[in-house]
Amino acid sequence: MTELAIGIDGGGTSCRAAVVDRMGKVIGHGKAGPANILSDLENSLVNIVESARQALRDAGFENETISTVSAVVGVAGANVGDYGNRIEKALPFKNGQVVTDALISLQGALGDADGIVGAFGTGSVYNARRNGKLHGIGGWGSIVGDQASGARLGRDLLEKSLLAYDKVRLASPLTDKLMTEYGNDPERVVEFAHTARPTDFARYAPMVFEGAQAGDATAIEIIKDAARAIDESLDALSWPECPSICLLGGLAKAYHPWLADRHKALLAEPKADALQGAVDLALKLLNERQRGAA
Repeated sequence: MTELAIGIDGGGTSCRAAVVDRMGKVIGHGKAGPANILSDLENSLVNIVESARQALRDAGFENETISTVSAVVGVAGANVGDYGNRIEKALPFKNGQVVTDALISLQGALGDADGIVGAFGTGSVYNARRNGKLHGIGGWGSIVGDQASGARLGRDLLEKSLLAYDKVRLASPLTDKLMTEYGNDPERVVEFAHTARPTDFARYAPMVFEGAQAGDATAIEIIKDAARAIDESLDALSWPECPSICLLGGLAKAYHPWLADRHKALLAEPKADALQGAVDLALKLLNERQRGAA
């Protein structure tokens, strides 16, 4: 009997997978395209499975092995409607679970300890473990949520650039730079925005942080609004004895200086990343199923 577990971090930019043996030793890695299940369920499934196949091949196993493993997939949007269930039913694994990206981030960052995790990449989401119980907020997608995410920072920059073009708000070097990219044509900005995916908006996030560091007024306003949203979410999840807060994702470190002092005081380095969290949960799933079959 094959005793393998696969953890998959299905992100907005790419899917990363790692396969481990029964003892938890990583023996193979895989990578495929993005998993935006809310905007592209079909291709997300393809990429999730392909990352797992690559990890198995990297470990020296045939493609057919995929039907014998236990796997946990962490992906944004798993908590929305039936998206998570639809992915779970279509997975080719012997035992497969789809959980939120927040949960694998929390497991990776904290292990089995209590604390709060916020993840900031293309999207944003929060999860807390208190006395062993899980509670998550956010992760609702960039149209109605994902405050402080890369997608929202990019969207906010486009919005403020159009307001500056219309002379509703003061222009800044950053809004001028954005409009120049589109030939100073607001219709081109709008055309982009109507067809853009979250990752397309998110590519402007580094530009916003760079602008804020250079003292750009528009960039500072965007980042302050985002940091305020982070503080509010952390307040909603926190409790007096909360031992630590871990911020994860590509934008996490850049937010540290902008947070309220009460949260800065609790900031801690994560023990591991979201992929390791998915691996840990997959290994637990494998062991549970083996005990159940015994």
